[in-house]
Amino acid sequence: MSRPDDIASTGLGRLYRGQTAIDFYGHRRIGLVVAIVVVVVTVVSLFVQGFNLGLDFEGGQAWEIPASETFGVDEAEQVLVDNDVSTSGSVIQLRQADSRSSVAVQIEVVSNEKAEALTQSFADASGVSVDDLSFEFTSPSWGDDITDKALRALVIFLIIVAIFISIRFEWRMAIAALAAMGHDLLLAVGAYTVFQFQVTPATVIAFLTILGYSLYDTIVVFDRVQENEGKYASVRMPYPDIVNISMNQVLMRSINTSISSILPVMALLFIGAGVLGAVALSEFALALLIGMIAGVYSSIFVASPLLAQLRAKTGRRKSRRDRLTGEALRSAVVGAGVSGRLGTDNASRAIDSSDTAESGDRDHVDAEKTAAVHQPAERILTHPPRPRKKKKR
Repeated sequence: MSRPDDIASTGLGRLYRGQTAIDFYGHRRIGLVVAIVVVVVTVVSLFVQGFNLGLDFEGGQAWEIPASETFGVDEAEQVLVDNDVSTSGSVIQLRQADSRSSVAVQIEVVSNEKAEALTQSFADASGVSVDDLSFEFTSPSWGDDITDKALRALVIFLIIVAIFISIRFEWRMAIAALAAMGHDLLLAVGAYTVFQFQVTPATVIAFLTILGYSLYDTIVVFDRVQENEGKYASVRMPYPDIVNISMNQVLMRSINTSISSILPVMALLFIGAGVLGAVALSEFALALLIGMIAGVYSSIFVASPLLAQLRAKTGRRKSRRDRLTGEALRSAVVGAGVSGRLGTDNASRAIDSSDTAESGDRDHVDAEKTAAVHQPAERILTHPPRPRKKKKR
């Protein structure tokens, strides 16, 4: 079938103008396979490597020593070696600011005598007094408190989200949204365990922020699905079609929202932490960046296809050939509208013919299917309209 003049001729043009016809439901198995791989990799990595916990979780001592031309990361590491402190579990970083730069040293818990000796050694090596150094001690129990509170906050958040979505939309949408958030969280956890990024309190905060972002992207899609469900209520359209139409309609909006959210986070990570040396920003921005990218994927390939699968099990028509594809799907996406009831002989013949059509007649079949689906109500109603009852005076 020839494409109308108002449909863009290129893929990017159709994406920009909201004229795509992607069969998301038809590719739902891809999302399922990737989600399973993420879960398996995360679980294996957790058991094999575990988390690389920072000082706040494992406990220990930390110093911040003024840096100079004669004192840097190598000199700080040498001080640890001279005082018989292992450098394998230590973290030594150069932190730069506008007015000064410093060397941050974090080690595992040592005795008070050893900590005092290290403080004096750092002061001597850097050529400053002990008062110019910053020293901090963190107990391991403090990290346990953070973990417990984070887990309680996570459970409460998930319960509230499930109740809200069930009331605002329906319980199957709540299941799909929770699955998408679980996928995003597992992907972020898997990235931290596989690549051994250090977990700090800022990382935990970012993990919780990821859930909010993932939920927002999913709710945008579900809101359009519910809107289209009411729009096509009289047509008996299969639910996977409604999901496909909704996903194509909000695809560009999701991409724009994601890009506008990811760019500032990338600026924090690469410019703030990488160029300007604000290392503390990287602990938050890294987890947030991973979660945002995962949220874009899960809202498209996890939440929506899962919702369609749950709803399709209760629908009347479950055959793959009943779904709109190609130009028929594009016609619905661009707002051609569907009215009346789908199921007339003409509509059924147009749909059934797609199974027996040869490759050269595909466009003709799409045209028949589109015309059958988008007929005016008076032409596809299977019974005459009921006369209005006169009101009694």
